[in-house]
Amino acid sequence: MIRLGFVFLAASLLVGCQEEIEIAKPAAIELTPEAAGHYCQMTVLEHDGPKAQIHLAGNPFPVWFTQVRDAVAFKLSPEETDEIAAIYVNDMDKAVSWTQPGNDNWIDADEAWFVTGSKQAGGMGAPETIPFGTEKGAQEFADKNGGDVVRLAEISADYVLAPVDVSSALQLLEPGSDGVH
Repeated sequence: MIRLGFVFLAASLLVGCQEEIEIAKPAAIELTPEAAGHYCQMTVLEHDGPKAQIHLAGNPFPVWFTQVRDAVAFKLSPEETDEIAAIYVNDMDKAVSWTQPGNDNWIDADEAWFVTGSKQAGGMGAPETIPFGTEKGAQEFADKNGGDVVRLAEISADYVLAPVDVSSALQLLEPGSDGVH
């Protein structure tokens, strides 16, 4: 009887050890000229508009995205099975301009406000999910450029995973427009 109790206690401890362990959230990393976009493998800095970085559990290097939309697509894609430890996006409230969104003005995507459906295309010519550190900044951008202000959890998979007619999206880019301020 004592032996059976010991086996039950040992099994209970093992089950307890297998509970989900919270992953420590790594800090954002400054964007450098070596960063290449996950999907396009192009230099991230060569593209206008906000960028994103995703940190995966067990990987010391971030996955870079030339458009925030692509990072959201990665997060929502059923094909991506890696565990995400953190997502950081440029805070466009602190950006110099659309062409210079910043190399170290990262905010946690869960804390950001996003503008979706605006007339401003992202760095790869597709509709963008434009992040701001404040709801006020996002609303001011939406008032000037159209679109809706949403949180990360409200961005639909349809918005970021649906096919895009890039030729139509490129018509949204106006020469000399910086789109932010």
